[in-house]
Amino acid sequence: MVPFAHLHVHSEYSLLDGACRIEGLVERVAELGQTSCALTDHGVMYGVIDFYRACKAKGIHPVIGCEVYLAPHSRFERSYVNGEWHSHLILLCENMTGYRNLIHMVSLGFSEGFYMKPRIDMDLLRQHSEGLICLSACLAGVIPRALAEGDMDGAYELCEQFLDIFDRDHFYLEVQDHGIEVQKKVNEGLYQLAKELDIGLVATNDAHYLTKQDAKIQDVLMSIQMGKTVDDPTRMKFETQEFYIKDADEMAALFPEHPEALANTVRIAERCQVEFEFGKYHLPEFDVPKGYGALQYLQKLCDEGFAKRYPDDDGTVRARLQYEIDMIAQMGFVDYFLIVSDFIGYAKSNGIPVGPGRGSAAGSIVSYCLGITDLDPIHYSLYFERFLNPERVSMPDIDVDFCYVRRPEVIEYVTEKYGKDRVAQIVTFGTMAARGAIRDVGRALSIPYNEVDAVAKQVPNELHITINKALAVNPELKKMYDEKPQVRELIDTARALEGMPRHASTHAAGVVITKDPVDTYVPLARNDEQMVTQFTMTTLEELGLLKMDFLGLRNLTVIADAEKMIRRHVPDFNIETVDMNDKATYEMLGRGSTMGVFQLESAGITNVVTGLRPASIEDITAVVALYRPGPMQSIPRYIECRHHPEKVTYKHPLLEPILKVTYGCMIYQEQVMQVFQSLAGYSLGKADMVRRAMSKKKMKELEKERVNFIHGNETLGIDGAVKRGVPEHIAAGLFDEIMDFANYAFNKAHAVCYAVVSFRTAYLKCHYPREYMAALLTSVLDWSDKISEYIQAAREMGIRVLPPDVNESFDGFSVSGRDIRFGLAAVKGVGRSFMKQLVEERETGGLFSSFQDFCERMYDRELNRRALESLIKAGSFDSMGYRRSQLLQIVGAVVDAIAQSRKKNIEGQMDLFGMGNDEVQDTQIALPDIPEAGKRELLAMEKETTGLYLSGHPMDEYRELAKKADAASIRKIIDDLSGESTQPAYKDGMTVRLACVITSVRLKSTKNGSMMAYVTVEDESASIELIVFPRSLQQCGAYLTEDSAVLLTGKIDAREDEAPKVLLNEAQPLTESAVNSMLAQQNPQRSVYTDQQAARLAPQKLFLRIDSMGSDEWPQIKAILLAQPGDTPVYLYPTDTRKKTLAKREYWCQPDVPLLEKLRFLLGEEDVIMQ
Repeated sequence: MVPFAHLHVHSEYSLLDGACRIEGLVERVAELGQTSCALTDHGVMYGVIDFYRACKAKGIHPVIGCEVYLAPHSRFERSYVNGEWHSHLILLCENMTGYRNLIHMVSLGFSEGFYMKPRIDMDLLRQHSEGLICLSACLAGVIPRALAEGDMDGAYELCEQFLDIFDRDHFYLEVQDHGIEVQKKVNEGLYQLAKELDIGLVATNDAHYLTKQDAKIQDVLMSIQMGKTVDDPTRMKFETQEFYIKDADEMAALFPEHPEALANTVRIAERCQVEFEFGKYHLPEFDVPKGYGALQYLQKLCDEGFAKRYPDDDGTVRARLQYEIDMIAQMGFVDYFLIVSDFIGYAKSNGIPVGPGRGSAAGSIVSYCLGITDLDPIHYSLYFERFLNPERVSMPDIDVDFCYVRRPEVIEYVTEKYGKDRVAQIVTFGTMAARGAIRDVGRALSIPYNEVDAVAKQVPNELHITINKALAVNPELKKMYDEKPQVRELIDTARALEGMPRHASTHAAGVVITKDPVDTYVPLARNDEQMVTQFTMTTLEELGLLKMDFLGLRNLTVIADAEKMIRRHVPDFNIETVDMNDKATYEMLGRGSTMGVFQLESAGITNVVTGLRPASIEDITAVVALYRPGPMQSIPRYIECRHHPEKVTYKHPLLEPILKVTYGCMIYQEQVMQVFQSLAGYSLGKADMVRRAMSKKKMKELEKERVNFIHGNETLGIDGAVKRGVPEHIAAGLFDEIMDFANYAFNKAHAVCYAVVSFRTAYLKCHYPREYMAALLTSVLDWSDKISEYIQAAREMGIRVLPPDVNESFDGFSVSGRDIRFGLAAVKGVGRSFMKQLVEERETGGLFSSFQDFCERMYDRELNRRALESLIKAGSFDSMGYRRSQLLQIVGAVVDAIAQSRKKNIEGQMDLFGMGNDEVQDTQIALPDIPEAGKRELLAMEKETTGLYLSGHPMDEYRELAKKADAASIRKIIDDLSGESTQPAYKDGMTVRLACVITSVRLKSTKNGSMMAYVTVEDESASIELIVFPRSLQQCGAYLTEDSAVLLTGKIDAREDEAPKVLLNEAQPLTESAVNSMLAQQNPQRSVYTDQQAARLAPQKLFLRIDSMGSDEWPQIKAILLAQPGDTPVYLYPTDTRKKTLAKREYWCQPDVPLLEKLRFLLGEEDVIMQ
């Protein structure tokens, strides 16, 4: 076999069209006996490190590169030449200088040259060509394009330009043959250029998939990424199926006259030597005050913090502090702690709420003394080694929660302090999960929605499920796969694409800070105007870069907003100093009043809290730790032992001080470490190593540790449990028990931090319910479902949420006496700046005395008719005694009158601010004497302007009917389908009955021209979307109008990553007769009505004229009616007797267009009448 290396390869990270999985790519190359391979994704280097590692693991030599986009002129120009915005060019890294040059250019492609694609230009190439080998690329390359157009002179000129930038050792002409006609012409030109200009040739295959068979999978991938179907003639697709990883013989057969083109690939690959260094840290330096070294300064700050945190220490804690400082210095993380302490100090000194801590960092006394965390590790038995293990040096990980509104200020501070070019956010990839892949592939292959849905629903909706696993655990899915060829094709294609990156986005919290500019270390990309690293968080850590999580936590904002409102009447209130043992707060939680309480408000966890009746922060910590898949099974035992202390048992007395706080149950990772330390004499560092080994199931390692735990190990300084008086069988049993549990153990430091935030929110809800609920409502202003849920919770607490009011409302929700006043920010059509101006004007000029006074004073402050109408409809002027109907009629006239008076004032005819003002007052526009709009209309206005019903709910008048109909609660359906409920009453596929009001209807035409609808309905608890397919729309469409109250039945449809929906079966107006008819049909033997009464009350009736009851048509009519039973009465009118007869109830039907058409075909158009 001739030596050959692929130097033009696209992985899954060429997001639009690359289908080579990195692992599979390296395996394929190894199978073919090739020793080197390059990675050249389109314009990005996302997969470089994964590729490098995979190659090294398989003994393949990795060549790092990129197929860059080249701008036709300057990268700063948004222009194109001959309809092209860019051309392609392959750049391969010869050494680390080349790598640094390439990542710098790729980054600038995003930051400076982005136009359709991230583009570089010839200027950049001139400046950064050192260490790079350049290939002329595919048909989209600038030289092949010139040749394809017959411009040989242009091609010569371009070659000269590239030779000028690179030299003949670093610039090659790339030849490809995929059986595309134009390539023959281009290749002839390339051979001529190579010969005449003495430029080397390189054979490549522009590989986008692994084997010829994979061409179809890549085609489906392209269809998915472009939102098209494979049969769409307008979509972009590859011309042939030759773009795969070919073996050397296949490549040689394509270029028999040019063996040097293959030989050059291997030579180039051998020249490309890039070696990445993992585990070496590149931490930024903290700028310490003059006269201090970094360690001295850390010591000083810790000493100052220690004096405040531990004024009564006997020396024990001081010794641990010093041990931690020494370890931090030894590991080289002094600057890290100073950096974190600095930006947290900035946040706190600027009033930006910061969480009490997060994750294992709360186990460090240094963190506590520096103010990074606010939890005493000694009090909660938290360990430094769980955070930073001296026996396994790894980068510390301090994640910080900030108020989500002001989080950007902290990132801005860090950016300013360390430099814009030294701070970046981090990329993350959305991947195709199992169900999602099936749905995407189904769409691309044009398989009907319901057929794809049936397959996707067979994949269990659980974390980290794969299609292979689903086939193994679900016999029904396996049966579908084995018996239906279309399902087999769907699943096989989805399986090939499952887990591939679908799109790049920005990590919600990750920020990287570097010593030198970020693109010295890693390439950058742009996501939504933000520069992000092209490597993910774990890769950055492996490369030794400092990564931090700046998380936005909504509840910190809620706490801060509530505190501000409380301080208006309790000036020295501080949530951080409240009594953490407050009995009333725990009693409230025990009653299940958890709505709006951080971490505890879901239906499932509320059940746990009511069963437990927590009495301390330790109890809340345990709930936070236990309420997860796995440890959930320990909850009943924990609750039982909590209420019956006599049932608590310990396998050995040494366990009591460790497990007492959790009633004999082992819950936390820290307890695992304590057990190893107390019972067997492990150091905490070694104990943490064993805990990690257990969670990763490293069995060989654990077999040794089992012996060490029981019998000890003198060399390692481990006593062993037996030596410490623990019987061997108990020690062995304990080790095995911990091993089963270690995978589920939770980091107590993290649980305590969140338990503290939970308690604080609960305390505020208990003692300052109005302020807390107002702050909570403000935090979900853009989330109307949550607002309505919280308004309902406030009502249950006896707190009314009043409509907005121009004299009382602020931009957010606020406390108004015993109630809460709606925030102006939630009124649609009223801009934020106008709201702020309104509040300012009210505070400086006093309350508004009338509607006209409001309009005059606000006219010069961005007042417009739309905003005014929105305020009127939302009820913002109700307190002045006006009717909304009156104001809506004169709003235009008032605005016009003020505009006219302003105009006259400008023209000098009148002084509005002197006598003229009286003149305007005198000409006040008279209010028309018209009645107020009806209740329904007022509610509709509120819904239109705020997204909510404020002064009531359209379902108020139907409450008894809904109860009588035994309608399901929409909130209960949503909660049960969220997976939070331990015993859900509602499940996917279940038929439910709803009594609700229609809030919006959106019609859509289907592919075959029929109409379907998406309808949003809501009851008093929540809203849900109905999917109304054409048949149901034909049958019930007349009842599906906005603001109508309906009684409907439908099937629950739950899909991953989406709110549950209901597929409508039937709908009718929500009336007494409809409910009674439905109940009668449900229980005919217990019907409260006779057939005649029920028929009289029915909203519609079907009349059929037949020849006689003994006629031939009657059996056929019966068959049609029996096929579609319902509650519409059927009256028969035989022409021989001329007596109208009510058919037996078994023949009552559910008439839709197809049924009526069948009857009309049988009897004739005039003989079938619906009334």
